[in-house]
Amino acid sequence: MTVWDMEIPEKKLFEDNDFPASSTSLFSSYSTPIAKFRGKITWLRPQEISSSPRLFPENPQDGYIKQGLLGDCWFLCACEALHKNRLLLDKVIPSGQDSWIQSGCLRCRFWKFGHWVEVMIDDRLPCIGHRLCFSRCRSEEVFWLPLLEKAYAKYLYVFQRLHGCYEQLWAGQVCEALVDVTGGLADRWSLKSYKQSNEKNARFCFSERSKFELMKDLNDKSFISCSVHGSAKGSSERAEFHAFSITDVKQISGLKGNYVSLLKIRNIWDRQCWNGSWQEGGDGWKKLDPAIATLLQSTAEEGEFWVEEHEFFRDFDEVTVGYPVNMEGHILSLLTGKSLCHARQLSGEWVKGQSAGGCRNNSSFCSNPKFWLRILDPGEVVIAILQMRHDSSSKNGKAFWSENAAVHCQNNEEWLTTDILHQKRYRAIGLHVWKVEKKRFNLQKTVAKAPTISTECHTYDREVKLHCDLTPGYYLVIPSTFMKDEDGHFLLRAFSTSKISLSVVKAAHPLTQFEENSEGEWEIMQFTDSWINGKSAGGSRNFPTYNTNPHLPFSILSDTGAGNVRITLCQENFDGQFLPIGFHVYQVHSGKNLNQASPQLLEPVVTCVPHRYTQEMTQLCTLPTGNYEIIPSTYLPNSEAQFTVTVETKIDRKPFQCQEILGQTVNEVSYTSVMQR
Repeated sequence: MTVWDMEIPEKKLFEDNDFPASSTSLFSSYSTPIAKFRGKITWLRPQEISSSPRLFPENPQDGYIKQGLLGDCWFLCACEALHKNRLLLDKVIPSGQDSWIQSGCLRCRFWKFGHWVEVMIDDRLPCIGHRLCFSRCRSEEVFWLPLLEKAYAKYLYVFQRLHGCYEQLWAGQVCEALVDVTGGLADRWSLKSYKQSNEKNARFCFSERSKFELMKDLNDKSFISCSVHGSAKGSSERAEFHAFSITDVKQISGLKGNYVSLLKIRNIWDRQCWNGSWQEGGDGWKKLDPAIATLLQSTAEEGEFWVEEHEFFRDFDEVTVGYPVNMEGHILSLLTGKSLCHARQLSGEWVKGQSAGGCRNNSSFCSNPKFWLRILDPGEVVIAILQMRHDSSSKNGKAFWSENAAVHCQNNEEWLTTDILHQKRYRAIGLHVWKVEKKRFNLQKTVAKAPTISTECHTYDREVKLHCDLTPGYYLVIPSTFMKDEDGHFLLRAFSTSKISLSVVKAAHPLTQFEENSEGEWEIMQFTDSWINGKSAGGSRNFPTYNTNPHLPFSILSDTGAGNVRITLCQENFDGQFLPIGFHVYQVHSGKNLNQASPQLLEPVVTCVPHRYTQEMTQLCTLPTGNYEIIPSTYLPNSEAQFTVTVETKIDRKPFQCQEILGQTVNEVSYTSVMQR
């Protein structure tokens, strides 16, 4: 027998034991309509489905996305962003995998909590009758989409700690999937109600008219999706609770000289489902020149339809917009198009009994995690807080639907259970930001004031964002849950057009005497001055030049009891060497001036001596109503340094009472019935 007569064993293709070709990878609780296909689904490889399978199409139209039996329109709409931007697609499905057919496996990547994670799958796909039963591309020879859909189902198991399977993809938020496949940001706009959330953030609140203008501007730069949550006048029954993609936005001159604003929308079922005035043969086209109307209708691909602006805002409920990403991989502002090229991120945690202080309605709010955001130059900033789902495992393997999503599925009540209805994916979270002075500020007084910018209310979204213009300085950022003592992990991200830094506010030291007596509201006054040789560096009271030291006036306006004043002297440190410093406080009586008297001959009401070689000295004291002056000094005359004196005075005023509100639960978007073929 020659070598040519020997049988060469066929190379065994990869089989993924972590996500096997079995019902465990299809169902978690048989709680969705695809459960009716139990026992009918088989697993086939691309070469068993198509005679010439390939990963990506040569003609982009062959890669168009089509939805199958699975209610994952939210994820597939996010995949439209990848189909539109090859740079993003190459990040999610890395290049260099030309031999995937020969190996039977594919590597995909998803963004999770601040970094990209890799998921490896085999290429066995669910089929019914030798055809893909879930997602597929327009050309059934192209397989990037069904393979990515499978990888995402496995991703839920490996990295989200759920019972990862296809059934877990039923119902979800487009914005969440967009973040998972791009690593960027996405905004959701309600089309049914508009409310300005913050006067200081008015520039970033916009009307329906400006929303349309913004969509028109973003159409070529970003991905835009829209969705219907309930019954719509222009929709057929099958289009309810469904997500679509917006493929074009135009303003065209009408026959009456006015502008007609149109949006072209694509249904990923790849078939018409809209019966509005701009359907084929509808009355809407009579507003345009017949030649223009014919041209526009000819540009509509299969599954696409045109909707006029007023019809769009009337019949659709929500828009999701992904932040554009440039060739350098930087996120662009939705509003100005500027590159948010400076980005920082830090993770944090709310811990019950320690750092889960709840919203500002709770006295424990200050115990929440705190961060410093430093803005070096004026710029546009986006601050986002992304939470990790708090239910790390499902109860009895039940599917993770929000209550609203389950209630929406009116045609499938037999699949719903009480356990599913009460599953909640996320905490209600919010974000507050105050501009403060670094290290020298009163936390209780600061958070009692209105924040520089904040979320309108705490919401059950996975991620909430603030979009603002900020001036240089330090900002205190506090993310919180609505209820106190709710555990959770989160990621704080900041994107800016200017240089920024993000750091954790260090935990407080053990309570000092002042902190133990610091209940109530405090007013803070700061003086910044210098000891200058020959002018204002008079030295201690032992020297005749003492009176030339700076005199810093303050007043006590009401009697607020013992321990009502705290005075801190802090000298600047440039070379690690400290001067011996101290201070005295004198009461100034009516008609008298310490500059005209000799303070050495007066008895101070407060002394903070002996002079010490330290950067900071603090004295808690009790002072009655009246006028006072502080004289800070070095021990020896003509010793030069800059210094800051902080006077904290307890005031007799009720603290600011906040009444924060809780937002509604998130509406999950998916269609309610399986398409009948």
